[in-house]
Amino acid sequence: MSTAAARAHAAAQSISKVETFFMAHQAAVSQTPAVADFTFGNPHEMALPPLVQAIKARAEPQDVNWYAYKSNESEACALLANVLSDELGLPYEEEDIALTKGAFGAIKMAFTMLLEAGDECIVPLPGWFCYGSMLAAAGASEVQVPLASESFDLDLTAIAGAITPKTRIVVVNTPHNPTGRIYSRAELEALAELLNAKSREIGRRIWILSDEPYRRIRFDGVGFTSPAAVYPHTLIDYSYGKILLAPGLRLGYLAITPTLPEAERNELRELRFAVQMADGWNVPDAPLIYALPDLETLSIDLGALARRRDHMLGALSDWGYRMTRPEGTFYLWGRAPGGDSQTFAETLAQSGIYVMPGTIFDRPTDFRICLTATDAMIAAALPAFRAAAEVRG
Repeated sequence: MSTAAARAHAAAQSISKVETFFMAHQAAVSQTPAVADFTFGNPHEMALPPLVQAIKARAEPQDVNWYAYKSNESEACALLANVLSDELGLPYEEEDIALTKGAFGAIKMAFTMLLEAGDECIVPLPGWFCYGSMLAAAGASEVQVPLASESFDLDLTAIAGAITPKTRIVVVNTPHNPTGRIYSRAELEALAELLNAKSREIGRRIWILSDEPYRRIRFDGVGFTSPAAVYPHTLIDYSYGKILLAPGLRLGYLAITPTLPEAERNELRELRFAVQMADGWNVPDAPLIYALPDLETLSIDLGALARRRDHMLGALSDWGYRMTRPEGTFYLWGRAPGGDSQTFAETLAQSGIYVMPGTIFDRPTDFRICLTATDAMIAAALPAFRAAAEVRG
């Protein structure tokens, strides 16, 4: 008889590949120090100075309530409603915004709000590797649906085939981790049409969770359409950890689409506080809330990120790698030479070059590179990529 709840074991099973990889990676780096670590989206340079200045300034209390309990503070939510209205072209109001501990917190909040035990949530494959464990902890099931094999577009036929009477949420991650794909308005409109039809067919509303933490990291002037613009039954999660390259700064939000039918919109608005409390006071720390006006204006150097993308993409393509050109995010995704990403990653690791094998994404033929590396790291790593291509190709 197990001591822990079955859902805890299910969450552990879902995240086991990531846990195993992380522990093995830590051990490997201790044996062969990293020349270039392209695994996770961690910073490799000091934090943006204005970010540090803003947090320092807001850490200094200005009254006795500075560090009192916080919730969805009116000033911060009003600011974000205005930002989202301008950015997405939708009439957000402050009551549509819930401040959360990063996108993790926003996703958790969406699952708590919408899912009953036994519900199903459709997620993209390849895709972010934490949806499954969070769903298991909520007593729901992850249903992985492959993206189109070459373009990584949404595969509407596959999504339609995966929908059952238990389907409650379809996750749309745009820009997409790990491929960098950004979905067009036409694709999203087609998805909306499908979900409207399927909702009528199964007799319950299917929602979209639009996972948008990379929304502002885009290249080559590519535009962005949120699913919320074409499908009212959409919740948006967002994190500042990506655009600021500060994943340890747990600041984000969940946004309720303002074009929802009034009764449904009001119901979700009224549930914000209760759900945040039930999720463990899922609200950012006070200094981060105060710093929001400053942090909202900051960004990593997207021009430098684009140059790094082009540098690595050009070199790897010249050496025969089959890479996907990302339209957004800070990742490169491609086919491992020889089609075995685990062996490929192990080969690179012998030289202190670390990449994420596609086994983490249930795509063992592919691999991911995180471009948050410095120029010097990339320059030091490229000879090993060339050598690996010659050996494995």
